Amino acid sequence: MPDSALEDKSTGALVGSAVGDAIGGAVEGWTPAAIRERHGGWVTGIVGPWYDDWRTARPIAPYHKGDGHITDDTLMTHALVEVYDERRAHLDAYAIAESLVPKMITGRRWVPELESDALLLQRVFLAEKWLVTRLHYGHVDPREAGVGNIVNCGAAMYMAPVGIANAGDPVGAYNEAIDVAGAHQSSYGREAAGVFAAAVAAAMVPEATTVQVVEAALAVAKDGTRKAIQAVAEAASGLADWEEAIPLLRNAVEPFDSVGPDYRDQSLDARRPSRTKAIEELPIALGFVLVSEGDVRRAVLGGTNYGRDADSIASMAGAITGALGGLNGVPAEWAAEVAEASRTDLVRPGVLMTSVARELHEADARRWARRAEVLENLS
Repeated sequence: MPDSALEDKSTGALVGSAVGDAIGGAVEGWTPAAIRERHGGWVTGIVGPWYDDWRTARPIAPYHKGDGHITDDTLMTHALVEVYDERRAHLDAYAIAESLVPKMITGRRWVPELESDALLLQRVFLAEKWLVTRLHYGHVDPREAGVGNIVNCGAAMYMAPVGIANAGDPVGAYNEAIDVAGAHQSSYGREAAGVFAAAVAAAMVPEATTVQVVEAALAVAKDGTRKAIQAVAEAASGLADWEEAIPLLRNAVEPFDSVGPDYRDQSLDARRPSRTKAIEELPIALGFVLVSEGDVRRAVLGGTNYGRDADSIASMAGAITGALGGLNGVPAEWAAEVAEASRTDLVRPGVLMTSVARELHEADARRWARRAEVLENLS
């Protein structure tokens, strides 16, 4: 059992994120109609791979998705937790270059979808391989390394630990994530990373509500990301059924989504920088947070059956609702099965982030006390 409310929310956020990732990963890339056809109805929990012959069905990506396996979203999230644990400080783009990138290219870890110990680099998508290319081989200034990368949710998907590190301070979480994500993403991909971290930080507040979380996200969001969240939140208003919400949320976010209607045959404007566009995953995740009324199970199932980038949507929704409700809010049977199938301790990262958050708060308090003293002497 968690030994404090902070640990309860920290573990809830990261276990909820992992569970959403594993369940959503089994149907990533497909439409709601295709998902229902494949599984004989809505997905209501952990399911097997889309293809029975998954080893050869997609030779370019022979991943064992499904069966409770976490994906690169959780692998990157846990790697960032390791960076926080080692550095015990607020992070910036240089921390990504100096600490996260080495974890991607040295030291093997269990990768469930590959069913082997492997380098993290061998599992991540091309947009995450960019980190290694630009920072390790290109020696680009970490603060600018994200420029030129395809704009997607790659940085946002692992920013939950930044929200925990800045628990109760959405603005601080946003600023830290924007700095961190500069090594990886630009434009609305970077913006989404900051806003997602802010949402998690807001969800860490005792007795926080789903509406307050979305309000905190809107308070920091800029440009197309802000407008997309507004549109989705309006579409979610009054809804409590994730099945009913799926087409309505998609219609709301579609004007801001550069990928287009066919997720597997993306438009020519897909993933290009823009002031008017937004990644689809974060606004939709926030929409399911509202529709689910903060319930992890409903939020994850909504994000999963929405399809498209289902693992990232369900993971973000799971992180926010997990922070709102704590570890007991995450379905225990899901958490146990995902941990066993993935051969991964899902709770320990939350425990580590609890101790990091406490140390950072103490350091921040000392810093602000010193500033207060200086200002007092100047007055």
